[in-house]
Amino acid sequence: MLTTYALCIFAIAALGGLVLASSVLRGRLAPWAISVLHALLGATGLVLLVVVVLQGSATGRVTAALGLLVLAALGGFYLASIHLRKRVAPKSVVFIHASVAVLGFLTLLSAVLGL
Repeated sequence: MLTTYALCIFAIAALGGLVLASSVLRGRLAPWAISVLHALLGATGLVLLVVVVLQGSATGRVTAALGLLVLAALGGFYLASIHLRKRVAPKSVVFIHASVAVLGFLTLLSAVLGL
């Protein structure tokens, strides 16, 4: 059940990520409020997955999804540090962050759907 909640939260965070990425791809600073919301949603999803893993009820795919999403979060911290300096992030870093996050999301989706 917590994995389903985490999946829904990550899906909402991904929508914010699309808005953020579109700003960066146009050479603009991403909206700060959306950046913060995106980060909070991502952190909430991660906490839910950590709880599932620590309870010992996680499948291998859930654990793999957690690992990928933690990597994406580390990239997100780096992007936030660039944003705090009022610079537009490199597009390559945005693509890497998004790609790892999508892989984590799809891995979690496959675990939730039992595929």
